[in-house]
Amino acid sequence: MMTSGDDGGLRRVLGPLSTTCIVVGAIIGVGIFFTPSEVAEAAGSADLAMLTWGVGGVLALLGALTFAELGGLYPRTGAHYQILRDAFGPLVGFLMVFCNSTAIAAGAAAIIGIVCAQNLATVVSGDPLGDLATRGLAASLIVSLMVANFVGVKWGSSIQNVTVFAKVATLLVVTGLAFFMAPDAVAGAAPDAVTGAAPDAVTGAAPDAVTGAAPDASSASPPDPQPSVWYALLFAGLVPTLFSFGGWQHALWIGGEVKNPARTVPFAIVVGISIVVVVYLLANWAYLRLLGYEGVVASEALAADAVKVVWPGPGRRLIAGAVALSAFGVLNAQLLSGPRLLWGMARDGRFFAPFGRVHDRFATPVLAIALMGAIAIGLAVAAGEKGVGKIMTGVVFIDAIFFVLTGLALFVLRRVNADAERPVRVPFYPWVPGMFVAGECAVIYGAFQDPRYRDAAVIGGVWIIVGLVLYALYFRRR
Repeated sequence: MMTSGDDGGLRRVLGPLSTTCIVVGAIIGVGIFFTPSEVAEAAGSADLAMLTWGVGGVLALLGALTFAELGGLYPRTGAHYQILRDAFGPLVGFLMVFCNSTAIAAGAAAIIGIVCAQNLATVVSGDPLGDLATRGLAASLIVSLMVANFVGVKWGSSIQNVTVFAKVATLLVVTGLAFFMAPDAVAGAAPDAVTGAAPDAVTGAAPDAVTGAAPDASSASPPDPQPSVWYALLFAGLVPTLFSFGGWQHALWIGGEVKNPARTVPFAIVVGISIVVVVYLLANWAYLRLLGYEGVVASEALAADAVKVVWPGPGRRLIAGAVALSAFGVLNAQLLSGPRLLWGMARDGRFFAPFGRVHDRFATPVLAIALMGAIAIGLAVAAGEKGVGKIMTGVVFIDAIFFVLTGLALFVLRRVNADAERPVRVPFYPWVPGMFVAGECAVIYGAFQDPRYRDAAVIGGVWIIVGLVLYALYFRRR
């Protein structure tokens, strides 16, 4: 079994900047370019939509503080598996890694690869590729990042650093456009500023997905919800909001390659989620200022529509490039950190032993990276965007359950490992982790009330059963 000082041949080369970029890059994906429309529609008003993102940011910060203590307590690669193993037993840890490696991270890599391919084609030619060509390009992108992460964690982290700076800069540019250009531009926007006859190249939306004149930023938002129902609308909007904030757990997967991980990992989690909260709030404010509430709700290509209001010429390709770059960074994050969970579990004897080895020259878990990459390629090529999306919707629901279990693990480990060294302690214990767990439970309940998530959760349940069978047949007695 792994011990606190067992690095298994990995090299500690990641500093605070690279580790923080892994956290930020794993969170900021393509969702912030589209999800605010769904949140705004659920919230029912511009003010409540902004409040929803603010509340989601607070819950994310509570989670970051909770995970920060766990990261300091387990400063090694695959720590997330070990935390759940020590708190609830090896079966729970195995199921988390199994779901992540075969569906959550691999499924995310497949979808993100397809989105990246679609938007790269838009940047180059102005038009999206056909379905088969898109799947082929997505597979090629996954292979290229597999190779980059094969040859060293520094390569993968360098890609992550560049893409994180670029995507944050893009969202800040959108904010700048809203701050300096929105009033005159929106008031005088042409009726077709957010309407296109052809399918949108950024999202593939149907021609009539966004119709009508450009909304006037000065137009009144729909009446504020009555006091008796505003909290229900806030609750509904939190489901997609918190899904957009997920990703800080990636720092728990790479501790064995971080310098001074007991302090760097908690720092990266807290600073990383703080950066994301600020950027998300600014981006949502910019969308609402450029398009108005009704325009945000109606948009199928939110960032592209917002930029077109003030920059109708090259704005479309600019946003397509930003989405492609952001997707490339998230794809890299999945292939950089996700395989480390498999590696850590294999080192613990709960997965096939060869996956717990590192390359003699590159000091990377090559087989674990190859397995996750191969699953992602298979999903992208065989299932396509819609097929992988159905898998992901169900399994992400299960992933939220593991968030709750990780939060509860802090209470368990505070009791059973009371004397362990904790370089970082969550403030206002037990209120901070308690509120995080309660918030995540509320979101799970809310998701279950939505037929889209409730029906898809059956897929997640099937995945859990497959994991249980696999564990019983091969790994229970290891």
